[in-house]
Formats: sequence, structure tokens, C-alpha cells
Amino acid sequence: MPPRRPDAAAVFPIVLTFGVGARNPAPPGRGPAWGRGTRMSAWGLGTADMGGVEVAVLAVFGAILGSFANVVIHRLPLEVSIVFPGSRCPHCQVPIRAVDNVPVLSYLLLRGRCRSCGGRISARYPLVELLMAILTVAVWSAFAGPLPRMAGLLFAFLMVVITFIDLDHQLILNRITYPGIAAGLLFSAAHGQIVPALLSAAGAAALIAAILVLSRGGMGGGDIKLAALIGAFLGWPGVAVALFLGFMAGGVVGIGLLALRLRGRKDAIPFGPALAAGALVALFWGEAIAAWYWP
Repeated sequence: MPPRRPDAAAVFPIVLTFGVGARNPAPPGRGPAWGRGTRMSAWGLGTADMGGVEVAVLAVFGAILGSFANVVIHRLPLEVSIVFPGSRCPHCQVPIRAVDNVPVLSYLLLRGRCRSCGGRISARYPLVELLMAILTVAVWSAFAGPLPRMAGLLFAFLMVVITFIDLDHQLILNRITYPGIAAGLLFSAAHGQIVPALLSAAGAAALIAAILVLSRGGMGGGDIKLAALIGAFLGWPGVAVALFLGFMAGGVVGIGLLALRLRGRKDAIPFGPALAAGALVALFWGEAIAAWYWP
């Protein structure tokens, strides 16, 4: 089916964050190398081309991915296997039955509590599952073909996992960023764009490293590797859009936390979530944003 711009009523809801219609249409050669020529729409996501059953199946699959993401988020920083043992209540350690482990639905039916001990389960679990469900539908509708969709899903998964680990532990783990950088370079190499991907990854890392040196610790080494991961996947100018939006989001959140006195000037504020948010926006709308500012 040839690419087309859906009408306003059919655009995926999250497009409302940025509005519809670009001053200049996104040229076909910009954006992630592995996604070039597959974009369904410059500013909106082509859900009008998808049936309700397809959207529902994709959402369920995404929620299952989100359930696995929760396992990774909880266990990886603790250096615990993400495979064994099975899911357990964080309070009483009783294994969670399959019927109580259905993404989102089980949390709602159990009212956010463990069936065995009644301990409260964090709302983060259904939040991550819902987020991955939305992102899965979004990736599927924004890209065409198995390789671009696989790359988009992996990238979205990594951004979600990195975000919540950084929020919980103020850590961006090498066990995530190093394989992520390698995966991004492989996807780009599959489309003959290994050199631009390498340059984008190195340039993004160098920029964050320079800020780290100049700010004397305002960022961490994990942010450098995260920037490289984003550059490896998104290339140029996607990585520039991601970093710009990340700095903007980080600044707004930081100022807000200081203004509300929720953080002090010397308190560390995780920057990874802001970078990841900017990267996800750039994944879907990087081409259009770049065309808007750099026609």
C-alpha cells in the first residue's frame, strides 16, 4: 500500500503532542537508515490503514513485551537472571500464577495487590505494559517491512527499559547500551549506512562527553553511551533532533523540580529519561522536525 497522509480523525492520538502538518514535507532520504522509504506519514501514524483486530493483536503483543520489560527493569540492576526464576511477588516472594500475570488486566482485577499477601504492587508495572502496547502499535503503523519494524520495536523497548532503570537507580547499564549500540550499527549496516551511523554515534557521544567535562559531573558516563546508542539507531539528523528535545525536556523538568522544591541544586536528576523521550519522538517525527528547522 503506498504511503499516504491520514486525515486528522485517523491520526494516532499521540500525534496531538506536536500537532499535524509540516511546513515542508519530509524528504525521503532522512531519518533512520533502516526506516528510510517506509514512513507511512510524516507527522501522523497511519492507523487508518490498520483494522481493529490488527491493532488489538499488536497491543496485546506490545503489552507482553512490556511485561518482559518490567522483568528486565527490576532484575537487571540487581544482577539477577531475567529468565529464572519465574515472576514473584516483590513482598512475599510467592510465585505469581499465570492467571495473575496477564499484562494490565491482572493488575486491575487484583486492584494493584498481591493475591497471596495483599502487598501493594507498583503502578509502574501496568504503566510500562501500556506504554509498550502503544509503542508497538505506533512502530507497526509508522514503518513497513520486517527489518524496520524489528529495529523500531527494539529501539522503543531499549528506551523504555533505560528510562525506568535510570529513574529507579540513576544507572544506565553497560549491559544494555553496549549491545544496543551494536544492534543499531547492524541495522544501519544492513542498509549500507554503517559510516553515517558510526559518525552519528561518535558525534553524539563526544557532545555529551564534552558537556560532562565542562559541567564537572552534570552528567554521567551512562549518558554518553546512551547518546551513542541513539546515534547508532537514528543516524543524522535524527540524533540531533533527539538530543535537542532531550536537552529541552531535561531542562524543563529540572527547573520544575527546583521550583517546586522537590530537588535541590546539588541533587542528581536522571538525564537518561529525557534523552530517551527525545529519541522516541525523533523515531517517529524526526524527519518532519528536521525538515521544519532545516529545509
